[in-house]
Amino acid sequence: MPGHVRALRGATIVEEDTEAQITERVQELLTDLLARNGITLEDVISVIFTATPDLVSMFPATAARGIGFGAVPLLCASEIPVPGAMARAIRVLMHVTTERPPADLRHVYLHGAQVLRDDLPV
Repeated sequence: MPGHVRALRGATIVEEDTEAQITERVQELLTDLLARNGITLEDVISVIFTATPDLVSMFPATAARGIGFGAVPLLCASEIPVPGAMARAIRVLMHVTTERPPADLRHVYLHGAQVLRDDLPV
């Protein structure tokens, strides 16, 4: 396997808990992560999704499969329901192989999710 194992982070916010909105936002997030980092599906090792407890209409992994992630190991989990935490958030941790050093990786935070990790380069 060429390159080093690296992890990419990202998140997005949905306005409403619907299959259509979750599908759109998850697919946008994954597409942006790949594009901004010069990664192809063949470089993806696995993807972990978390969703806040107020999102129950579908699994984010189902949306990922819709854009070709069917052969990639995917896992969904629920975020810890911390009082005051951001609502309707979907987070992703994508493990990839790449030659890029960690400082050159671009994490993706969309639709207001930037406040979750404004310390990371985007």
